[in-house]
Amino acid sequence: MSDVHVHRVFTRQAVREVDRRSIEEYGIPGVVLMENASRGLALQAMQMMGWPAREIDGEALIVAGGGNNGGDGFAAARHLHNNRVTARILTTKPLEDYFGDAETNLRICRKMGIEVIDASDDPVGALTALPTHALVIDALFGTGLASEVRCEAVDVIAWLNKQWSPVLAVDIPSGLDCDTGEPLGCAVKAAATVTFVGVKKGMLHPQAREYCGEVTVTDIGAPREVVEALGVPM
Repeated sequence: MSDVHVHRVFTRQAVREVDRRSIEEYGIPGVVLMENASRGLALQAMQMMGWPAREIDGEALIVAGGGNNGGDGFAAARHLHNNRVTARILTTKPLEDYFGDAETNLRICRKMGIEVIDASDDPVGALTALPTHALVIDALFGTGLASEVRCEAVDVIAWLNKQWSPVLAVDIPSGLDCDTGEPLGCAVKAAATVTFVGVKKGMLHPQAREYCGEVTVTDIGAPREVVEALGVPM
């Protein structure tokens, strides 16, 4: 991984601007950025499941919220499937509510035969009914969350925190404030986090450690000029 990414810190606003400038000024489609992010996510998931030391025989569960964080999880499910890892997706939002790049990847997953469970009516009930998975991927909320976690998402996060299986967070543990490192009412306590572009400001705060676990930075293909302009050196 390039030092440009590993040793730069981004606020919520800065990382949004990385996406905006990459898409609008450089013409990189958002789905390409999502694809790059998901490759790093899937690789980390496979490593947590024992690859390459042994053949992976467990299953991965992706718990997806709305928006692009869920889309990252969908795209990662495709890569896991292509590497012969059984991936199951559970959505906390109705399938028809996804749009843009997330909807694109969800549609591909369904055409590939990856199991997708619409659990929007009762997410915790559906989660409780599932078998144990070797790994659970937290793709509920991303860095954009800035207000307190509400409603059924609180119960989903509580379910994730009760699992014996390790939890891998997508970009940032769901419910953790990107800028402060404080839980927004509640937050996922992940064994590991794959964060995109660079370290998020809140991850540097001591209280964030119990939520983030081991943090890995993965490149999404944003132009180096944009990363250098918007990220603060560590």
